[in-house]
Amino acid sequence: MSEPTSIGVGGYVLSKLFALLLIIVFAVILVAIVVMAMTQPKSTREWITALISTVVASICGGAFIVQYFDLHAWGEVWQGSVAIAGIHFVCGLPAWVFVRGWFAYADQNKGSTLTDMIKEIREAFGR
Repeated sequence: MSEPTSIGVGGYVLSKLFALLLIIVFAVILVAIVVMAMTQPKSTREWITALISTVVASICGGAFIVQYFDLHAWGEVWQGSVAIAGIHFVCGLPAWVFVRGWFAYADQNKGSTLTDMIKEIREAFGR
C-alpha cells in the first residue's frame, strides 16, 4: 500500500503541470490573435499557413528557449509560469513575419523559389 503523502505530492505536482500547460496554451492563443490582428492575410491559404507556423514556432521555440537557458525552475511559481508563457508568446512572432514575408515575396516574384529568396537576401546583406 502506498503512502498517502506520496499520492498527495503526486496530485499536487500534476495540478501544477496542468496549470503550466493551460498557461502555455493561453499564450499560444494570444500570439495567434495578436499577430492576426496586426496583419491580416490576403488569402485563406496564407492565413492557415501563417497560423500553423506561428503556433508551432510558439510551442517549439518557447520550449527550446526554456530548455537552452535552463528556466525550468521558473515554472514552480506563478510569476515564473507567466514569464514562461511570455517566452512562448514572443517565440511565435518571427514565424508569422517570415510566412507573411514569404507570401509577399512570392506575390511580387512569380515563379521564384525559397532558394531564390535566400540568395536575394544574402546579396542584399553583402554575403
